[in-house]
Amino acid sequence: MVKKIGIIFYIFILLLAGCDQLMGAGNLKKVGLLVPETINDQVWGTKGYKGLLNIQSRFDVEVYYKESMNSKLIVEQAVKDFHEKGINLIIGHGSDFADYFNEIAKDYEDIHFVSFNGDAGEPNTTSLKFKAHAMGFFGGMVAAEMSKTNKVGVLAAFDWQPEVKGFIEGAKHQKRDIEVDTQYVGDWDSEEKALILFDEMTAGGADVLYPAGDGYNVPVIENIKEKGLYAIGYVSDQSDLGESTVLTSTIQHVDVLYELAAERFNEGELKSGNLYFDFQDQVITMGKYSPLVDKDFKREVDEHIQDYIETGKLPNE
Repeated sequence: MVKKIGIIFYIFILLLAGCDQLMGAGNLKKVGLLVPETINDQVWGTKGYKGLLNIQSRFDVEVYYKESMNSKLIVEQAVKDFHEKGINLIIGHGSDFADYFNEIAKDYEDIHFVSFNGDAGEPNTTSLKFKAHAMGFFGGMVAAEMSKTNKVGVLAAFDWQPEVKGFIEGAKHQKRDIEVDTQYVGDWDSEEKALILFDEMTAGGADVLYPAGDGYNVPVIENIKEKGLYAIGYVSDQSDLGESTVLTSTIQHVDVLYELAAERFNEGELKSGNLYFDFQDQVITMGKYSPLVDKDFKREVDEHIQDYIETGKLPNE
């Protein structure tokens, strides 16, 4: 009888340990998310919010968010509010937050600040970055393969986006004589300018377009659909916008990335500075392929992706 009681007690202790692990009995106390625009855009903001909810569910911690965080003054007040709530991990959902956090981090040494695609410069700041060159490369391969006019287009927000160069390289790897029209909106969200450039690109003969800007790519894809052309989706799997229009998507799983950052912070392993993530970290993938994409070609692309995961080398290297 004593032996049975001992076994039951041992199992109980193991179960308690398991619960502690699930509930994140570590450094993570409360988490705050700052979003520059809205969580309801169905692309960038929505994915950040999804990551926050994943953190809440996995670690059983309180989470908060604030929208329209688009100036230093507003961010400073938000951080002050979060600090008063006992939040010790703040995620700024965009590159501008890195500069804000670098300036105020020293005043909140009990908070770790996480930004995206910025340059973290303080001991309690981290910037998460997607290595987007490869996803652009594979998107370019698909675009070139499916182009009937032998001309494709990239409608990017900024010229520093690594996926732009990757797309061009991937397209030219697939078809050496392919033409790639590259235009820059100069903003993540300017739908009006994006559509003007879109009209110019399609008038020039581009029949597969890569709208690489999360704020305007949905309306651009809707216009692509109206013209009977093809698109490569961006940031999220956009096959739901039309399987006969969206050939595939280059997906950045920022929700998974934030959960990974929270896990590392909880375990005391989140490093300061700039951290880079790619296919190998399972935070970048290709989306669902259109039925129009040949199965043998799809298999070829998937094999190239697996080779890249294992070797770090793209097909043109």
